[in-house]
Amino acid sequence: MMMLIIGGALISFVRPEVYRVLPIDVERSKQIGKMAQPCAASVLEWVPETLYNSAITAVVASYSKHRKELRCLTENIQFDVYYKLYTQGRLCQLGLEFCELDIFAKVLTVSDKRHLLHHCFQALMDHGVKVATVLAEAYSTYAQIRYSHRVQLDKAIQLGFSLGGFLTEAGWYPQAEKATEACLALCSQSEDIKYLRKSLECCIRLVYVRNANCKYQSSEETYRRALRTADKLMARNSVVNLAAVHGEMCALLYARSQYDEAHKHCVQALESLHSGMPIKSSIDILRQSSKACVAKRRFKKAEILITHAVQLAREYFGVRHPKYSDALLDYGFYLLNVDSICQSVTVYQQALDIRLSVFGGRNIHVAVAHEDLAYASYVHQYSSGKFDDAKMHAERAIEIITHILPEDHLLLASSKRVKALILEEIAIDSQDKVCEAKLLQEAQDLHLSSLSLAKKAFGEFNVQTAKHYGNLGRLYQSMHRYKEAELMHIKAIEIKERLLGEEDYEVALSVGHLASLYNYDMMRYTEAESLYLRSIEIGKKLFGPGYSGLEYDYRGLIRLYSSLNHYDKVFEFQEILSNWMTLREINRNPDDILEYITNSRAEESVEEVLKKFFKLE
Repeated sequence: MMMLIIGGALISFVRPEVYRVLPIDVERSKQIGKMAQPCAASVLEWVPETLYNSAITAVVASYSKHRKELRCLTENIQFDVYYKLYTQGRLCQLGLEFCELDIFAKVLTVSDKRHLLHHCFQALMDHGVKVATVLAEAYSTYAQIRYSHRVQLDKAIQLGFSLGGFLTEAGWYPQAEKATEACLALCSQSEDIKYLRKSLECCIRLVYVRNANCKYQSSEETYRRALRTADKLMARNSVVNLAAVHGEMCALLYARSQYDEAHKHCVQALESLHSGMPIKSSIDILRQSSKACVAKRRFKKAEILITHAVQLAREYFGVRHPKYSDALLDYGFYLLNVDSICQSVTVYQQALDIRLSVFGGRNIHVAVAHEDLAYASYVHQYSSGKFDDAKMHAERAIEIITHILPEDHLLLASSKRVKALILEEIAIDSQDKVCEAKLLQEAQDLHLSSLSLAKKAFGEFNVQTAKHYGNLGRLYQSMHRYKEAELMHIKAIEIKERLLGEEDYEVALSVGHLASLYNYDMMRYTEAESLYLRSIEIGKKLFGPGYSGLEYDYRGLIRLYSSLNHYDKVFEFQEILSNWMTLREINRNPDDILEYITNSRAEESVEEVLKKFFKLE
């Protein structure tokens, strides 16, 4: 029990959930106690929570006078006081507290209210209080001390893990990197096995945060350091978390579009994965490995991994936790790539809703969710021409990223690309020629900016760069710059074929776009026919006869054969298109996917899931 006299009342904090307010007059207190005895049990159970909240409000009312006295209270009670400051909009006072490393270290120990801490933290950042930077710099200074006692060193390292982990979870990657680097320096003060293990964990976390912040070169260097540390541990017969090491390298290689190598590391990570690993690490490995399988078009394997990741995240963290939203975003990615477009929009929307509820508006996690939903909505509404929602999400993503990160940050490349795609379609449908020209010019500026960022990060010979070339090809076609469009499409196809093979989905996409250019604008029908048929063959092989992308190839061929007066072919593909439309109706209802992600449970262990995974060809 802890007591504090505030405003003439003795506030007795029995535990974070229950407290009593007792006047200084003890006799009067006894009378009140007797009067309370006849109350119904249900009322007695309800009153303490209300009284506790009232006490917190009383403390906050005289907060300035008793600020230092409050620090003797337990961490849970201190947190509730700070959260009350947040709910009352007293952000300057809250910022003064949270900018003190010792205080924030205590707040971080209240693990069951982490989502509320994110609310407070994001509000401070939005208010202009640079609490993330202040804390990262304070810890960096704190970590420069050479600790002679192991207890002090362990405490400092644990704080680094906690602070760096929170900042990563909150999406403040530069500050998370600074704190984690400082923590790694502390871990490196000793070559004991205990500290080598901590060093390895620090390296894994540092690779994660650098990958998230698109710092791929420094991420690879840290991965190499992780391998050296792992070798030292294995040389001393120590157990090493190789699954996490390979998992982060898989993420790095995937981000660079090195899909073959990413898949190899995904397999290595899964071979080392077991149910005894930390659940967050297991979920992240399953998620990332699923994306690597999608990139290699091994959809059955991807489905096994991502569905288990979603189930684990929901059961261990709940449906309002950021880790669950992480799993949902990757599940939406899987659905989009297996052509379950309507369902992917539903899943992306749920992930965005979770991130908005946890982080609020101006957060990098929210921006990423907006961008993913923007692209899925664009694909979903492509045939209808209703792009308002997609445009809103794309613009919101760009607005958040430019507010938080430098204007040349790589994360802007994909957001700008998505907005440019949307603007191009809106321009094409516009009846106002002036408006159309303005929108197309804006789209070109966005595409060129995205291409420049991609080439700077990845070079010419990369799938991401090829995608930007392909996007420019489509745009130049809309702008009636047909020769330039042809050049862009050919560049895209050559790069994709060399990197992904001749029968990849990305290749089919670019081949279909070149066919459209030849068919609709350059009257090169023979070449267009061959390209259409090739695109159809790849699409049906990968996704089956109901693949959404087939519509545009079928309609293109109908138009092409009409131009050539080949009416037997026109009738043939009109019937094929009609059959395709019937197949598509089966895949339009998102309710099944909502029911699935809400009700499915992880009934299998990680080992059982992996056994199924490795059984598949």
